Amino acid sequence: MSNKNEQAIEAMNNGKLEKAVTLLYEAIEENPKDPVAYTNIGNLLAQAGEIKQAVAYFEKAIDLDETQATAYYGAGNAFFELEQYKDAADMYQKAIQQGLDQSDVHFMIGQCFMMQDALRLALPFFQRAVELNEEDTEARFQYALCLAQDGAIDVALPQFERVVEEDPDHADGWFNLGVSYAYQENLTKAISCFDRALAIQPDHLLAGNGKKQMEQAMNNNI
Repeated sequence: MSNKNEQAIEAMNNGKLEKAVTLLYEAIEENPKDPVAYTNIGNLLAQAGEIKQAVAYFEKAIDLDETQATAYYGAGNAFFELEQYKDAADMYQKAIQQGLDQSDVHFMIGQCFMMQDALRLALPFFQRAVELNEEDTEARFQYALCLAQDGAIDVALPQFERVVEEDPDHADGWFNLGVSYAYQENLTKAISCFDRALAIQPDHLLAGNGKKQMEQAMNNNI
């Protein structure tokens, strides 16, 4: 990485975006075949909301160096923002192939498949994201959600328990834990979970409805 690239990243981290842009264009002038500079400009443009322009710079970086994993990842993020989920997933998978085998990348592939309603394709990527980063609560939640929606309630339930243990304010975690208990016909625990969700988010309509259904079921059993 050139010295100007390093200076630009430091400027980006300090919020000095104009300085970073200047340094990166200087880096390209000095070395027009520097894929890192194009990748960094792509990241800057994406950060500024210029997503389509960012894609062009990521693609230029990849043209210059097909092993540029961070360019594939940046392009994946840009395509995801553009709601081009298939293209995004392709870019993320190429980033992994080039060595960027990280939890965030697997998580984003899972998100791409979820956005395309391809639940079973998403599940292994969320699972892998959790394996790579046990502390990624949101990845664990999405993994549990996929399991539950696929009917694997017994496997999903302990994952939801772990989610609310790690993040006690995760209203959707409590709601889905309640649903899991409801499927197991543990109505008391289900209501308790719905109550926790409502305490965190009083307008959580699904939790409110779930609580009413459980209370009606308990009354019918009396």
